Amino acid sequence: MASSAETVAALAPSPRFRIRSLREGDLPRVLEIERECFSTPWKEVTFRGLMKRSDTDLLVAETEEGWLAGYAACWTVIDQSELGNVAVSPAARGAGMGGALVDAVVERIKERGSHECYLEVRESNREAQSLYGQRGFIVVGRRPRYYSLPTEDALVMRLRVGDLS
Repeated sequence: MASSAETVAALAPSPRFRIRSLREGDLPRVLEIERECFSTPWKEVTFRGLMKRSDTDLLVAETEEGWLAGYAACWTVIDQSELGNVAVSPAARGAGMGGALVDAVVERIKERGSHECYLEVRESNREAQSLYGQRGFIVVGRRPRYYSLPTEDALVMRLRVGDLS
């Protein structure tokens, strides 16, 4: 059986970028991406806490030139996972990195034995909803006023990993 790193590396659909595990030295750039993409970005302490957890997968999308263009954060508890964040720098969007990151997360949570994965997405973020929907996520709920700056509802989406072929 291939290692997690080999599995993740094999998922990159293009020679222009690859998906790999986050390394300590990636954190400054990941924090930049976080600020580029979110009105209430996660803090460095949040990422450092996630990096210490054995149930968490932090993945990055890296170009051939070594530029980090995106990342994903996911954690699994027993047989249930949560996709906490997926972010791609606005300058790198449209190259398939977001989809490749989600695909890599799904492969990783399968390896961990997860049966389902949940996420929250802004109700107005149709692009992300479409990306998740193309991968089998469905809307299963709503969290009123979940987001701030601006205040907005979150749609809760779920992927039943066992339903994937």
